[in-house]
Amino acid sequence: MLKAPSFERGVYELTHNNRTVSLKTINAVQQMSLYPELIASVLYQATGGIEIIEPVYFYIGIVFGLQGIYVTALFVTSWLMSGTWLAGMLTVAWFVINRVDTTRIEYSIPLRENWALPYFACQVAALTGYLKSNLNTYTERFCYLLMSASTYTFMMMWEYSHYLLFLQAISLFLLDSFSLEQSDKVHEVYKIYVFSLFLGYLLQFENPALLVSPLLSLVAALMLAKYLQLNVKKGTFVAKMIKVINFYLVCTLTVTFNIVMKMFVPHKENGHMLKFLEVKFGLNMTKNFTMNWLLCQESLQAPSQDFFLRLTQSSLLPFYILVLIVCFLSMMQVNFRRINGKSVKETVTLEDGQIGGRPEIIYHVIHTILLGSLAMVIEGLKYLWTPYVCMLAAFGVCSPELWMTLFKWLRLRTVHPILLALILSMAVPTIIGFSLWKEFFPKLMTELSELQEFYDPDTVELMTWIKRQAPVAAVFAGSPQLMGAIKLCTGWMVTSLPLYNDDDLLKRNENIYQIYSKRSAEDIYKILTSYKANYLIVEDAICNEVGTMRGCRVKDLLDIANGHVVCEEGDKLTYSKYGRFCHEVKINYSPYVNYFTRVYWNRSYFVYKINTVISFQS
Repeated sequence: MLKAPSFERGVYELTHNNRTVSLKTINAVQQMSLYPELIASVLYQATGGIEIIEPVYFYIGIVFGLQGIYVTALFVTSWLMSGTWLAGMLTVAWFVINRVDTTRIEYSIPLRENWALPYFACQVAALTGYLKSNLNTYTERFCYLLMSASTYTFMMMWEYSHYLLFLQAISLFLLDSFSLEQSDKVHEVYKIYVFSLFLGYLLQFENPALLVSPLLSLVAALMLAKYLQLNVKKGTFVAKMIKVINFYLVCTLTVTFNIVMKMFVPHKENGHMLKFLEVKFGLNMTKNFTMNWLLCQESLQAPSQDFFLRLTQSSLLPFYILVLIVCFLSMMQVNFRRINGKSVKETVTLEDGQIGGRPEIIYHVIHTILLGSLAMVIEGLKYLWTPYVCMLAAFGVCSPELWMTLFKWLRLRTVHPILLALILSMAVPTIIGFSLWKEFFPKLMTELSELQEFYDPDTVELMTWIKRQAPVAAVFAGSPQLMGAIKLCTGWMVTSLPLYNDDDLLKRNENIYQIYSKRSAEDIYKILTSYKANYLIVEDAICNEVGTMRGCRVKDLLDIANGHVVCEEGDKLTYSKYGRFCHEVKINYSPYVNYFTRVYWNRSYFVYKINTVISFQS
């Protein structure tokens, strides 16, 4: 974008990009969700950053600045729920101490989630304020506008944002069922979803994934169910029946709308995700290399014991469980009273000891349970859940209402419960804060004082060789991760990229990975030349991989997909008369030298030129 003569020309070159992947023109803005980079390029030029700071540091500064907004939004949310800034401070402390499990910013700066989640945190903060009872008109309007802007921005920044908003919509639907007085506000949020989806559809090059998303189907079902309830005379038998079957009606309509949308809207988006979930939950079995490779990724496994141990050592998990149990039981208690026809106060006071009666609390309890359930299955989703664990735990220990609710259940009489609740809401977070400061502050200071440097001489040597020796028009083939690094560091064209939202790229990745399988030199040559590759890079770390989970090495997955090993009883074994290509090609004997000529190597990488004229040697 910075090298382009104009903004329009830069966008055009990205949306009609034929200089990244060989034999393929891609819309890089859509497929890689490059909207943040478009905005960053405009800001860089508009603010005069060209004369002040290098582009890479400007980019990093924006991403880290957004992380500051992220933490501030969590601070505000906790403050709004508890009524004290102590909760916000404790939220920030837990977030920073548990940063290994709350954010990936330290390791992967350009991740789409690092751009998107700060906006989602702002949306949650605005929603929390919007759901509060007895808001004045100006505050309510401000929360609504902030929520609208942040919802749309979040949807533009991340291709998977509508799935997270789908979970939020489910939480609001259940809130609507539990807290009837917030029904109008909840349906205003649904309108924001619809507006954001359709505007996002138009600005994301008519992205069909948004039209067939479960979020749109759910919101349409909820609005139709609401219309049916409003247009049936209250008190009639039909009105009572609709109210009783409301949950079933919404679920049925959601599935129906989604099926109908998929029938009329041509789409290929995220089909691999559904297949992955089927295999993940044991609903299907597959020998497909891509599916099994995804299942083997650490971020898609169930969380390890170390994750829970880290949260427990920082005292976060025990307090979160306490707060969640108290809020959930109080919510159930209030709802049970409402079902039994008992009067429930519209405005909950401290003396009532009913923290589960507040609509914003109900929403957060349901939302954290949904996110937590997913995080227990897929570890990568912990980065969505853990920040809100910090926020909810901090709110609870700093909230007099939570302690008062607990004392009501315990029927405390020896000490005035309100006074004790106020004391504990200040004393407990203070004690937690001092203990965290004593245990973790020295470690944080030590880590901040350590200056670390990227050290991978073999990769640096490879990139240097490509820049100096490879022809400008050369096309490189290898593992998708290495190809992404080559494109980024050198600019040379590659055969594949580490993208998993495009069926053609997924198929390319699987085909290129065959260099680590038991296939003949001729087969590999045909695959590589079909993508117009000029150079092949074999990685020793993949070829001689030994340290990963059993059955999850790339070569093992390829053998299973190709039928070269038996993985289940009754499988047919297709014996391969060829050795593993990545080993055989290093020996430099016929027929491998007929097709490939080694032009560079170091301890980690072997680069082969793919011969255009095959010379058969004995």
